[in-house]
Amino acid sequence: MLTTLAVENYRSLRDLVLPLARLTVVTGANGSGKSSLYRALRLLADTARNGAVAGLAREGGLPSTLWAGPEVHGRAVREGRSPVQGTRRTKPVGLRLGFAGDEFGYALDLGLPVPGESAFNLDPEFKREAVWHGPVLRPAALLADRAGPVVRTREPGGGWAEDPHRIGLTDSMLSEYADPRACPELLVVRERIRSWRFYDHFRTDADAPARQPRIGTRTPVLDHDGGDLAAALRTIQEFGDATALATAIDDAFPGAELSVHNTDGRFELRFHQHGLLRPLSAAELSDGTLRYLLWVAALLSPRPPELLVLNEPETSLHPELLPALAALVATAAKEAQIVVVSHAQPLVRALEQISGEVASLELEKEFGATVLAGQGRLDRPAWHWPKR
Repeated sequence: MLTTLAVENYRSLRDLVLPLARLTVVTGANGSGKSSLYRALRLLADTARNGAVAGLAREGGLPSTLWAGPEVHGRAVREGRSPVQGTRRTKPVGLRLGFAGDEFGYALDLGLPVPGESAFNLDPEFKREAVWHGPVLRPAALLADRAGPVVRTREPGGGWAEDPHRIGLTDSMLSEYADPRACPELLVVRERIRSWRFYDHFRTDADAPARQPRIGTRTPVLDHDGGDLAAALRTIQEFGDATALATAIDDAFPGAELSVHNTDGRFELRFHQHGLLRPLSAAELSDGTLRYLLWVAALLSPRPPELLVLNEPETSLHPELLPALAALVATAAKEAQIVVVSHAQPLVRALEQISGEVASLELEKEFGATVLAGQGRLDRPAWHWPKR
């Protein structure tokens, strides 16, 4: 389980270190940085697939994602006696992301390349990467250390391997040097990050993939577009927790039942509701009902991930469905660590009532930077970045 998440210089996340629990709910007003935190987690996950550079390019490149404020706010600015203005930079430009748990920690530092003749001078480069044992980075706990193109790995005896490995400056050591013989821990960290799962704003319009019949195959993991919804629900019924599935449906729609109709291999959803003479197909369901069924399929996956991140799952749901959604999230948290980003206070309160292990984190803005409400310097989890 991850216990700490750290972000530095990503959009409004100037210097954020958050404690994580088995079930963490992140709330805050509009513009407080919730979406930036969600995207930072996705960017961190992209690193394990060597997609960090491409992920930043989709957001406009590294310069457009960096913290837009000054390096420090002087006392006069904080007291309102002076306008915000630029200062002389004392640290190199960089975007830093990292996490830690009881077993392993990982951190990366992305920066701009040295100016040259290349047309790709805006491609960010990995300046530092580190994987360590335990919750806090210490020199003695380092397992793999990357500086520029050079990767060093720790040998079983405690020393460093004699022949360091060289990789491209835009490549992550997680994807390019996960050798089970040289450093099996690096491979473990990579595969754990690759198992992370993200769901964000399922489509429920008339042409949504979830409303269309589709050839069904065993589907332990719901696709991000929800197009394999019927197959995913049938997989839960046959190979997963069918009782939890029935409970989740009954909690939201008392007396309703769910079935999957198979016509020559094409799966189609059938929703049996009390008082109706025939079941409804996915094409006939309301946006809120369909979205709830999508969350059921995502959260009751027979193959739970290491980390499941949900972005505003309450979207398009009637307030009466939020207690059922909270119960569903709490059930899923027994098998996977979950982070929920939400601005729906009824959902947050329902989660706090159902689960005794939920950690509620409220984000707010302070001089344009996202901070954790009520967190002082001494309240932050212990965290150290690898130095360039």
